[in-house]
Amino acid sequence: MNDEAAIPGIDVEPVTAWFTEHTSAQPPLTFELIAGGRSNLTFRVQDQAGGDWVLRRPPLGHVLATAHDMGREHRIISALAPTDVPVAPVVGLETDEAVNGAPFYVMDFVDGIVVRDAWVAETLSVDQRAAIGRSVAATLAKIHAIDPDAVGLGELGRKEGYLARQLKRWNRQFELAAQREVPEVTTAYERLLTAIPEQGAAAIVHGDYRLDNCMVDASGEVIAVLDWELCTLGDPLADLGLLMVYWTEADDP
Repeated sequence: MNDEAAIPGIDVEPVTAWFTEHTSAQPPLTFELIAGGRSNLTFRVQDQAGGDWVLRRPPLGHVLATAHDMGREHRIISALAPTDVPVAPVVGLETDEAVNGAPFYVMDFVDGIVVRDAWVAETLSVDQRAAIGRSVAATLAKIHAIDPDAVGLGELGRKEGYLARQLKRWNRQFELAAQREVPEVTTAYERLLTAIPEQGAAAIVHGDYRLDNCMVDASGEVIAVLDWELCTLGDPLADLGLLMVYWTEADDP
C-alpha cells in the first residue's frame, strides 16, 4: 500500500527518502499498519528487494503531554540491545517532525508469533504453550536483573515511590482525557493511595509486560519484547502483577 491517503501516519515521499538514506531499502516501499489506536502506531515497511523494517510513531491527533516519547523508547531499546533481553535491532531515530509530522524510530522486522488472540493460541501445541509460559517468565526475570546504571538507564526515572507515581500519573492522564465525571475512579484512586505497599529494590520496569507484548518463535522462545513506551525504573513486582492480571481461564466470569 503506497497511497498516502490510505496510510494515515505516513508521509510516503519523505519517509521513503529517509529509508533510502539510512537503510539499504530499495523503493518503492509498502507500509502496513500492524498496531495502532491510542497507543503508538506501528507500521511494517517492506521494499522490493526483501527488506523488512518496523516504524514506530505517536498516535494521530491529540497526544497527552509526557506520553509517546519516541526518543525515550528508542533509547531504552538501544540500551538493552547488548544484554540478554531480546529486543528488535534498532536502525535509527528521526526527531525532525518535518519528515513525518512527528518523531519516529525504525527497527529491523523480527519474524515471529504474537499470541494476541485465542485463535492464535489454538494453533499452538500444549508443549509450545508451556514453553512460551516458561520463556515469558524467564524473560521478565532477565529484564529485572539488568543493572540500570550499567546500561546507561540509571536516570530513566526515579527509583523510589514507583507505585505512588504511577497512581498519580494515570489519574492525571484520566482527568485530562475524561469527558465526564466518573466518581468511581476518584474513589478507587483515593483508596489505592492509602494502601501502597512498601517497595523493594528498584529495577527496570517494562510497564506493560504481557503475553501479546512478547514475540516468540516456533519453539516458544521469546525472541523480542515489544512496546517499551511505558518503561521506567521502579518496583519489578508491578510487572509481575500486570502479567498475572492477563492470566485468565476459560471458565472465568
